[in-house]
Amino acid sequence: MGAFTRIPSDTFEQIQTNAGILLYTFDIQNPDSVKDEDIICPTTGGITAACVPTFSDMGEDVDNCPVNLLELKHLDSWACTLEFTSLGTSPRSIRLALGAADIDSDDPTHIIPRKALKVSDASDVWWVGDRADGGMVAVCLKKALSTSGFSLKTTKSGKGNTSVTLTGHVTVDTQDEVPMEFWSAAPAASTPPATEGGENGDESGREDAA
Repeated sequence: MGAFTRIPSDTFEQIQTNAGILLYTFDIQNPDSVKDEDIICPTTGGITAACVPTFSDMGEDVDNCPVNLLELKHLDSWACTLEFTSLGTSPRSIRLALGAADIDSDDPTHIIPRKALKVSDASDVWWVGDRADGGMVAVCLKKALSTSGFSLKTTKSGKGNTSVTLTGHVTVDTQDEVPMEFWSAAPAASTPPATEGGENGDESGREDAA
């Protein structure tokens, strides 16, 4: 094997597996607390999380300035999105896909689109996936709002699906923040059970009978 024909020793720990799930809420300190009602919808075709910067080259029109001079590169903004195809038709998931909409308080099966956007229409949304070592990868999209609307596609003898794009937003109070955050964590360490011989199972945990 060549000197550079190799992979990192922690490759297994780095690999993310399966499609993961979309959640209305998630406790990063207590990942095993996810309940069924926290899951937004079943999906198909995987989920795409993207955090893409837009730059300006301030030296673009400066004579003799090289292209992409780092000192004159300006970061303008971040476009943060979660894209997925939903198989869900619950009132809550339809409302999420619509963006500006309400669930009728008198009839919880009735979803009503609205002509005006409210700040409360946006909320944090999580994607959480497995790592090969039993850990997790998590993405939080801040102030997520559907910017693709609702479009249900049906097929003969198939499943109806809705393509959804959620876009993260900043607020007046969070103008300097990027509306997406990331975590990658190993599985929680388990404490080995104590034995008669003490915490580690040796004789040091016993009193001397002499």
